[in-house]
Amino acid sequence: MTGSYPGAQAAAYGPVAARAGTPSGPAAKDTEGPVKTLDGLMKALAAEHAAVFAYALIAARATGARKAAATAAYNAHRGRRDQLRGLIRARGGTPAEPEASYALPFTPRDSTEGARLAALVEDGVTAVYLELAACDDPATRRTAALAMQEAAARAYGFRPTIAALPGFPGPDPEATATTPGPTATLSTPSTPSTTATPS
Repeated sequence: MTGSYPGAQAAAYGPVAARAGTPSGPAAKDTEGPVKTLDGLMKALAAEHAAVFAYALIAARATGARKAAATAAYNAHRGRRDQLRGLIRARGGTPAEPEASYALPFTPRDSTEGARLAALVEDGVTAVYLELAACDDPATRRTAALAMQEAAARAYGFRPTIAALPGFPGPDPEATATTPGPTATLSTPSTPSTTATPS
């Protein structure tokens, strides 16, 4: 089956999250808060599965420093994926297995396109962790906040422009427009006269 890739909206994970597993055992009897936390963890796991898939393609087509960055991101997302699996199991849920493939917005053909795709993937992962950071479990909020910071930093590395976080307004074009600054005028210092003036 084909899953959704991490898009710019957390809602993009809806179809995948529905297959991410259902709570069972004692955790199924928890209050609404923990169930929402579990749902958020499942969405995050779906995002990490998709990110791992995307970075495998990105790293395969990248070269040099971008290949090293993509490989590091691939390993980072695998680590978060495994962490989320443990958190889901601890709450009585069943972690989803990854889909066979994911529908990416485009298939990267080189390092440049790979960097562009990586930035989109990290934007989507950031959005999902931002949603998870609103849950009522303090430990999960801390985990989500750290993961969100990491994803935003990686996105910046692949696309070094400052963008607003999902759900926040973007920068004011007028405020960020380049304004010419004062031009310094270089003056040539006068040479003191060495000719004595008769008194």
